[in-house]
Amino acid sequence: MTPTLARWSKLAGLPGGKQLFSAAVCLRAPYFRTVLPTVRELRPGHCEVTGPLWWGARNHIGTFHAIAACNLAEFAMGMLAEATVPATHRWLPKGMTVAYVAKAETGLRAVAELPELTEFGDEGFDLPVPVTILDKHGKTVVTATITIWVTKKKAQ
Repeated sequence: MTPTLARWSKLAGLPGGKQLFSAAVCLRAPYFRTVLPTVRELRPGHCEVTGPLWWGARNHIGTFHAIAACNLAEFAMGMLAEATVPATHRWLPKGMTVAYVAKAETGLRAVAELPELTEFGDEGFDLPVPVTILDKHGKTVVTATITIWVTKKKAQ
């Protein structure tokens, strides 16, 4: 179990634990605060987060801003990576492809999910992480694939 997954497991079942965990992540990576994310589910290969439609994430027409949706996607991917990539390895975002498929007129739910868990060996490799972002009605509004570069940590 990764350190992040261990912290999640400790807090998720407590009253306010999911919000506390999510706030702690945002203290460590402050940019994510712009979308007020809350982790709803987290396990190896899977992460689900939500973000409300609030004035700080709205664009000029009152919908969820496209780049704010990307920020929510990156948060979901990052939490998935932290729960999946073993402590012997590290990961870095390498690229992102995004499709805005519908207007996002509500708060959003981002689901990052690997189709299968991979082996983590000695060689570095690209790991594409698909993320689907849905509105509160379950309609897909954004799809993204975020590629991360995974390598074994150097011995210290």
